[in-house]
Amino acid sequence: MSEPSRRRPRPAARQGRNQGGPPQGGRPYRKPQRDPVRILAFEALRAVDERDAYANLVLPALLREAEAEAARKGREFDRRDAALATELVYGTLRRRGTYDAVIAACVDRPLREVDPPVLDVLSLGTHQLLGTRIPSHAAVSATVELARVVLGDGRAKFVNAVLRRIAARDLDAWLDEVAPPYDEDAEDHLAVVHSHPRWIVSALWDALGGGRAGMEELLAADNERPEVTLVARPGRATTQELADAVPADTTLPGRWSPWAVRLAEGGDPAAIEAVREGRAGVQDEGSQLVAAALAAAPLGDGPDRLWLDGCAGPGGKAALLAALAAERGAALVASEKQPHRARLVARALAGNPGPYGVIVADGTRPAWRPGAFDRVLVDVPCTGLGALRRRPEARWRRRAEDVPGFAPLQRGLLESALSAVRVGGVVGYATCSPHPAETRAVVEDVLGRPGAVPAEWVDARPLMPGVPDLGEGPDVQLWPHLHGTDAMYLALLRRTGE
Repeated sequence: MSEPSRRRPRPAARQGRNQGGPPQGGRPYRKPQRDPVRILAFEALRAVDERDAYANLVLPALLREAEAEAARKGREFDRRDAALATELVYGTLRRRGTYDAVIAACVDRPLREVDPPVLDVLSLGTHQLLGTRIPSHAAVSATVELARVVLGDGRAKFVNAVLRRIAARDLDAWLDEVAPPYDEDAEDHLAVVHSHPRWIVSALWDALGGGRAGMEELLAADNERPEVTLVARPGRATTQELADAVPADTTLPGRWSPWAVRLAEGGDPAAIEAVREGRAGVQDEGSQLVAAALAAAPLGDGPDRLWLDGCAGPGGKAALLAALAAERGAALVASEKQPHRARLVARALAGNPGPYGVIVADGTRPAWRPGAFDRVLVDVPCTGLGALRRRPEARWRRRAEDVPGFAPLQRGLLESALSAVRVGGVVGYATCSPHPAETRAVVEDVLGRPGAVPAEWVDARPLMPGVPDLGEGPDVQLWPHLHGTDAMYLALLRRTGE
């Protein structure tokens, strides 16, 4: 059973207007009730579908607009409203594959023939029915009112009919109907139950190399809302300062990183002075561990004075590396190909206590002499399959054929990094994807090419002290369900010759 197909979105030209008009007879026409929270959620989904926007970028802007609009009208758009809008948007995006299968069972046409705005409204309603504690009657009623506002009375009737069919069963009952049995098609079963495209299920299974239990835990973790994790940049802020900046019951220490602080649900990083000033930042613990491991990797004979972040944008790892370099009298060069991302890097590094530089350069055509650096990090562009918790829409945009397209760039960046480091220096190859074609396969291919820069593996596991389940090494794959981090990959290589 393949996942239901959505056709490419079309502009929702009639949003915000009543299309049905007053009836010719019968009951008096009732004007639809505008619900700011659900209208905001619908607008966010439209932006994601229609403009390929990312929810984590478009939603905050919409929330700020809603808060300002409410203030102008003398009302309050409070934290509960913001929390509901966030749940509706992210929950709908995460579970889209499952909800599409359910909706497809309740309509008399292929999903690709349902107008995208109508499908977005149906998905929002389905999430309220099957993925939240909102009472069924309230979920249907509120979604039909939303449909009347943004689609018109005519299509609202269609939405009402479909949602009433969906409301007749709970999620488990629907999964029993729409998901194929596990023993008949395990990958398709997991794809529908856990709302991932089948090709991603297959790739993750290959990367995990375990049985069903591990796969189900990983896929389930991808559908959980991730914690907000902060990093106290060494020499600029402390974890105690971050913890003291918010109510005592709203923070937890990091699991693995000595610079991490986790915010409880609803915590606002922007409310913390150190974050506003750039002395701390928002950064997943997996990224912190990657930077820390590179900084701690043993070098061969020679200095430890100059480090390079070869793919520095938007600057999180560069800021941590720069702070760690400053502690030992070293300097960091942060290189980024895109000028607008280089500006973000410069902003992240501003105020670093030690020397640093930010340059705009293509890492595959380096602007530095060979062997100039003692430590080099390349966190290469990838499919982003390791961060599906944070960008749930990415799973529906990526295709299996996208993976080979990254390979030349990933290999080119690693080759350039090995040339940039001196003999005895260390290169870290990192990527936020566990896909085997983007991780160890890249490293092995580069090391095995004729004329490759001589290098040896460095076991990364001891450089992440206290972190369990790091595999057989020498490289490391982190996992959301095992480590509570994004699925970051790290290989460390020490250059051994010219």
